[in-house]
Amino acid sequence: MAGKVFFGVSMSLDGFIAPESPEELMGQQWMELQQWIFPLRFFRENLKLGEGGEEGRDNDIARETHLRTGASVMGKRMFDAGEKMWPEEAPFHTPVFVVTHTKRDPWERPGGTTFHFVNDGIETALDQAREAAGDRDVRIAGGGATILEYVNAGLVDEFSIALSPVLFGSGIRLFEGVDAARVALEQVRAESSQRVTHLTYAVRQR
Repeated sequence: MAGKVFFGVSMSLDGFIAPESPEELMGQQWMELQQWIFPLRFFRENLKLGEGGEEGRDNDIARETHLRTGASVMGKRMFDAGEKMWPEEAPFHTPVFVVTHTKRDPWERPGGTTFHFVNDGIETALDQAREAAGDRDVRIAGGGATILEYVNAGLVDEFSIALSPVLFGSGIRLFEGVDAARVALEQVRAESSQRVTHLTYAVRQR
């Protein structure tokens, strides 16, 4: 049986998941959005930053999200930013399908990540990701515009938000332009930690 299609993001209290400019991603303000994940044992293991790190429910959720993912899909904007920032052993360790108009041969990285460049739309990318994932789930990794395309196309089954106690005032909103008349949500889970609140929703078509 095919797995679910899902996404998981960190979001500010006022609804932003990324800055307008990729150059701002590593700025101090936007690093606060991801502050919950940096100390985790799983994060340190996955990026080979050494031993140690915090355990607990945040760590469990980060690890569970990684383990359920059999393949990922992302947009070109996210890939372009990540290509500059990811270590040589990219943190996915599964096939990644990049939705783009750019033609490019698959890019294989150490550790099991291969980037495949898909030139004919989000549905083709998802079909390829489903096949690669087998019975595991497909993660729509981002960025915001790509996530929104999949939500509006009715192709997302579930999503999780790590709601961070920060305010930004501007940037890329997660649901800016959502076709709300077509999307209904059912809350699956809500869990709080000292740093964030994890919210999980099932997605239904109205």
